[in-house]
Formats: sequence, structure tokens, C-alpha cells
Amino acid sequence: MSGKPVPTPENASVDSVGGGVFRLPEGEALPLDSGARLTGLEIAYQTYGKLNPDRSNAVLVCHALTGDQYAAGVHPKSGKSGWWSRLIGPGLPLDPTRHFIIASNVLGGCMGSSGPSSINPATGAPWGLTFPVITIADMVRAQALLLDHLGVDTLFCVIGGSMGGMQVLQWAADYPARIFSAVVVASAARHSAQNIAFNEVGRQAIMADPLWNEGAYASGKTRPEKGLAVARMAAHITYLSEPALQRKFGRELQRDGISWGFDADFQVESYLRHQGTTFVDRFDANSYLYITRALDYFDLAQAHGGVLARAFTRARHVRFCVLSFTSDWLYPTAESRAIVRALNAAGCRAGFVEIKSDKGHDAFLLDEPVMHNAMAGFLGAADVARGLT
Repeated sequence: MSGKPVPTPENASVDSVGGGVFRLPEGEALPLDSGARLTGLEIAYQTYGKLNPDRSNAVLVCHALTGDQYAAGVHPKSGKSGWWSRLIGPGLPLDPTRHFIIASNVLGGCMGSSGPSSINPATGAPWGLTFPVITIADMVRAQALLLDHLGVDTLFCVIGGSMGGMQVLQWAADYPARIFSAVVVASAARHSAQNIAFNEVGRQAIMADPLWNEGAYASGKTRPEKGLAVARMAAHITYLSEPALQRKFGRELQRDGISWGFDADFQVESYLRHQGTTFVDRFDANSYLYITRALDYFDLAQAHGGVLARAFTRARHVRFCVLSFTSDWLYPTAESRAIVRALNAAGCRAGFVEIKSDKGHDAFLLDEPVMHNAMAGFLGAADVARGLT
């Protein structure tokens, strides 16, 4: 993989931005793993770049738990740069001058795709908890329908970090003939007991908020903001590392002296409270319940007799790149190594890089030159093999 530096987001801009909402035709339904069938499916998406004449340059970017379709450019709600703007742009690993990049809001999300906050076409009211429970495989199934709508039969690459990486693995298991290459970053093939435990704390915080109203808060035009903020605070701790927290905050106080009360005395407390309060402005509490449940249900080997390698037996032609971070304790390197061993056992070719970083799980969203260069090297070689350069 190349060690050549890649341009930074500050000197790269994204051109040819498009997008919209894909709607499943009336009378059709999306079959779900639960046995339910979802009518009125909508998937919101953004695109960067243009599909080439032979339709061989499409890249699907899959987002993490609290991400959305605005992977690059400026997010219309927060005004901030897209969550992977460091990787998407001219001269960057995902280059809209060469690639047609697609990012969609997952099924169950709250940025335009069908989810608990969207309108149930049968009732004209928000779904709330009547929305069917979903899985990672359901999210991928909806993405496949979106690609059909966009005229994309095969993907040059499917790429994602964290929950996005789980979607990549699901693509390799369910639609291997539709992908040429795959990049899995800071992810796992199933949720551990610890992961499930942290998610349950978050869900209970939301459901304990009196304004949650059994999930029907939209009818009262209220939101369980306090519960959702606590859920975000608890989850955010898992995205960081102890060295990063110590370096950034240590035991530094917010002001001179302690308050002898329960205000945010320490800077780390203030930071977490800020993370919680800003999060509620852009995310829906019920979506948080549904998506974390989908994460907890994820176990790619389960449908293959408990043997992960069997999930990839039809993906031997796919080029895989797996990346992990040394300080990620949410999805530690051992999880990535298990994926690589399974890929090797299935006869797949897989490159693996463990990146030394003290930034924790969130490193995949931050300025990590080794990650950027590894992706640039892998995708550059795949570009040549695919004939895109």
C-alpha cells in the first residue's frame, strides 16, 4: 500500500454533487428479516461525481450509527463538513473525478430514509414504535434497491467504518457478485456482550425519559432530549480512548476550584454534556433505539452455521482491505483479525493494517494519515485493476 501523502480536505473540494430520495413503487414492499414487509420505502441519498459510461466506477459509502448520507461537502443541518470529507474529494482516496460515490441514509435513520420518525403511509402519522424492527441485512437490502434505481449493477467498491463496516461485510455475504472491492474499517463481524450492554444503557436512558411517551412523543410535539443526550454521552465514551481523554482533559477543572455540587466541575464532564446536547438537535431518539438494536442483532456467522468463513465463500473474487486501530476498544483489532482469518479461510484475498493510534474508535473519522494512505494505496491499485485510471 502506498505511503504517498494524500491531499487534505482544506485543499480539496467536491464537485458534481447530486442526490434525492428513492421511493419504492406503490404496491411493492421490502421484505425484512423479522418477516415483516415494509411498504412505502424511502431511502435518502447523496452522490458525488458521475457514473462513467460502462458503469464501473460506483462506490457505496456506508455510514456508522449516527452518520447519514452527507459524507462529504457541508451538512445542511449542522453546517459542518461531511463526516468523511477527509477521504472524499479530488485527489483524495475517494475521488469524484474518477469515482461515482453514493452515500445513503440507512433504513431506520432520521435524515430522509424510512424510519420510526417518518410517516406511515397507511396512517398518515409517524411510525413510532409501529415501525418494524430492522437488521443490518435489511439496511443492505434497501441499499441494493437504491443501486438498482440508480442503474448501478456492480460496485467498484463498498466501504465503511464501524457500523458501516458491518454493512460492507453484509454486502460481501449477500451480494458478492455486485462488488469488486471492499474496505472494512474499525468494525466487527458481530456485536460482543460488552457492545450490547452499552447499547442497552443508552436505550434505557431514552425510554426512562418521561417525554419518550412509549415512543409516541411525536404526537405531543415533544422529544426525549434528556434521555437521548445521556445515551449519546455513554456511547461517546466508547468511541474514545483513555490516553486520548487523559491527553485532552485529564482532571482539568472548568473553573478555579470545585463547586462542591453537581455542575460540570471537570472539563471532561462539560465535553460529554456538550456532545449530548448537540446530538439531540440532529438525531431521533426512536431511530437510536432501532439502529442500536440492529447492531446488537448483527452476527454474520450465525446464518452460516456459526462459521464466519462460510459467509464469504462466494466472494473469492473480491479484493478486501481491513483496517483497525490499536486503541479501539469498542471494535478491537482482535475483531478485525478474526475477519481477515475468515476471509483467508474462504480463499479471499485480504490486506490488513493495524494502525497505531491513541484516538480510540473515532480514529476512523479523524485525521489519520496512515489510514488515508492505506486507503489511497488499496483503492489506487484497485483503480488500475478495474481500468479506471
